[in-house]
Amino acid sequence: MYIKKQRLLTPGPTPLYPPALHAMMDSDIHHRTEDFRNLYRSTLSALRQVMGTQGEILIMVASGTGLMDASVSNLFSKGDKVIVCSAGKFGERWVEIAKAYGLDVTVLKAEYGDRVSPERVAEALAAEPAIKGVFVQASETSTGAVHNVEAMGKAVAKTDAIFVVDAITGLGTMPLKIDEWGLDVVVGGSQKAFMIPPGIAFVSISRKAWKRTETADLPHYYFDFKKEAKSAANGESSWTPNTSLIIALNEALKYVQSIGMDKLIANAQQLAAATRAAAAALGLKLFAAASPGGAVTSICAPEGMDSGVIVKEFRNRFGAIIANGQGSMKGRIFRIAHLGYFDFADLFAVIAGLEIILNANGIPVKYGTGVAAAEQAYAEAAVEKRALKA
Repeated sequence: MYIKKQRLLTPGPTPLYPPALHAMMDSDIHHRTEDFRNLYRSTLSALRQVMGTQGEILIMVASGTGLMDASVSNLFSKGDKVIVCSAGKFGERWVEIAKAYGLDVTVLKAEYGDRVSPERVAEALAAEPAIKGVFVQASETSTGAVHNVEAMGKAVAKTDAIFVVDAITGLGTMPLKIDEWGLDVVVGGSQKAFMIPPGIAFVSISRKAWKRTETADLPHYYFDFKKEAKSAANGESSWTPNTSLIIALNEALKYVQSIGMDKLIANAQQLAAATRAAAAALGLKLFAAASPGGAVTSICAPEGMDSGVIVKEFRNRFGAIIANGQGSMKGRIFRIAHLGYFDFADLFAVIAGLEIILNANGIPVKYGTGVAAAEQAYAEAAVEKRALKA
């Protein structure tokens, strides 16, 4: 009760992979040397392999939003007609970025906790053949819902439009067959499933999307895809890179390659399923019940209780940081993450802590009820794993 370890249980930043953290101590390296060029080439190659694409891969010093911004400024022109699928705080961010650059935006909106259907996207594309792009979140972090990017991508692929996917929390938590599904632009970030600190973002760009760099006329300078690709071909970044994070990413990617990207995804999916089972056992309502994802589970606060109380109690009692709702959902939901360096022991502790917090705040639950549901989910997953090996 007196020693508290801080635990990150948020959908970004996430817990750090210890060998990656240790590797950062070797960051006393100059970025215009052959040693760093070899490291940079290796990191780009590993990232392409882990993401599973033959597209162009770029890494830049930025948060994920930086490369969301760059995906607009490098691939579109002022007045281009685009579709934005908006079902949460980050869908709204796509709208804001597109409008900031003067694009003609059609918003396909769904309520928080819901998702935009592929059928609506196909209908909107058919209604306006001049559409140049479709933007979506693979995983809407603010609500925990996921979009069916496979069906959307196949609909977009039939047109001249390009499909731009914010997969910042989608990568490593849900299947994303980038080339097969026609995901032309896929944005990721370091502080999510890749288990290192915030500060770098990356993007894959298909040949179809890359052709747009020849005609796009929006202004950009630092975030210049063509310039960055030319530098990357020589094992360098155009500007001073975050050397420590490149080193950390390289180490984290080795880990992902060793276990397999499919296993990293399965880990998140199993933790999410167990969390949903625990919430149900405790009589708590799931927020994005219709299309829950593997990155984060959003849970409605009990009737009459502000979710901020639960967030505060986790911090004060256990030194643990979970996420409140964002925007209009603040005070209504709390979010528990599963992406990256999380395991079932983490989850058992989180659910046990939640039971204590609920009881302490007048919401009677039987101790062990939620934990037992999570344990059962773990046991079933372990049995399935053994069956697959047999």
